[in-house]
Amino acid sequence: MDIYAYRGVSQLMQGYSLSRRFIISGGFWLLTFVMFTWFLWLGLTYKNQSYDQFYHNVTLFFGAMILVYIPKLFFNIFQIVHDIAGLIRMIASSPDVNADNVKITRAVFILQFGLIVSGLLFFSILWGIWKGKYNFKVRRLKLRFPGLPQAFQGIRLLQISDFHIGSFSRNPDEVKKAVDLINRENADYVFFTGDMINNIANELDKFKDILSGIKAQKGKYAILGNHDYGDYYQWDSKEARDDNLEKLCRGINEAGFRLLRNEAIELSENGESVALIGVENWGLPPFPQYGDLGKAMQEVKQIPFKILLSHDPSHWDAEVVSKQDISLTLSGHTHGMQFAIRIPGWSWSPVKMKYPRWNGLYREGAQYLYVNIGIGFIGFPGRVGTPPEIAVFELAR
Repeated sequence: MDIYAYRGVSQLMQGYSLSRRFIISGGFWLLTFVMFTWFLWLGLTYKNQSYDQFYHNVTLFFGAMILVYIPKLFFNIFQIVHDIAGLIRMIASSPDVNADNVKITRAVFILQFGLIVSGLLFFSILWGIWKGKYNFKVRRLKLRFPGLPQAFQGIRLLQISDFHIGSFSRNPDEVKKAVDLINRENADYVFFTGDMINNIANELDKFKDILSGIKAQKGKYAILGNHDYGDYYQWDSKEARDDNLEKLCRGINEAGFRLLRNEAIELSENGESVALIGVENWGLPPFPQYGDLGKAMQEVKQIPFKILLSHDPSHWDAEVVSKQDISLTLSGHTHGMQFAIRIPGWSWSPVKMKYPRWNGLYREGAQYLYVNIGIGFIGFPGRVGTPPEIAVFELAR
């Protein structure tokens, strides 16, 4: 990729002075050398680093890889178009001097346009790493249901998801900022829909006091996500993994959340009730299917209006819509892949290829699904077109 990108850059440098070409070429290859050296250093030193240090270093490296190589990839796509067009012209006609001048101008234009697109991508990704991942947004929606109990008219639910709290280990003040925004909404209920951590329960330790500051007038409830089970970490034994999960569950409770693990409770207002159902993670392979919706619903089947907390939105299509009398499902998981293109009335993310329901509100008949793109980040240390989200729902008849 580097060699092919440099070939295109060299064509754009034709006519530059020797010193200017030397500076641009030197900068290009110096950056490539830094990336390869960084990669080798990570591979040689990871055994000597703590989990937190290694995760932080790998995240920084992955962010740098995305920042450097995604723009190069798009520049190379334009260069391929340029090369194919040149090959077609060479086969189709014998060039003359005047035509050659025109063709060279068009060819340079394609490369220049590719360079502009790559530059826009570079600065968008850079902004997403620097500011975008902390650009918390509150999204407010009013949802109407014909079967909503009268006592729940105007009740406000707040959803957060995918904190991946270990990713904030160097920036706890940003978590405090998110908590302040949550508390300003003065919600009746706060629901957290999974992925509190990246891998290990210790990530939560320094944040329990901050998260316990989240206020809800009537209650705070949470479920587990795929990362919360520690399945992506190499444990010494199954017992160590199980101990980690139990420690995390205690930590979530200590932060003031009632953790629902394939169970349901009644939310009561003035003698009327709504069922709140919380399942463990249920996802399409390769994600685990720990969730048991049948078990979770056993005690609340008689309650007409039901709300489900389920981390993975694919669960809604597989086991909920048109199969259960659940009015509202709240999910997370997708993060919008932390990259999306948005224009008024239209949005797209690569994650849509796996999760057609990847962000926002979906409706089938009288059943709603809301997919929250999360408040944290993992892997890529940024968010482009996918600002961290706090969703607030006002229920109405």
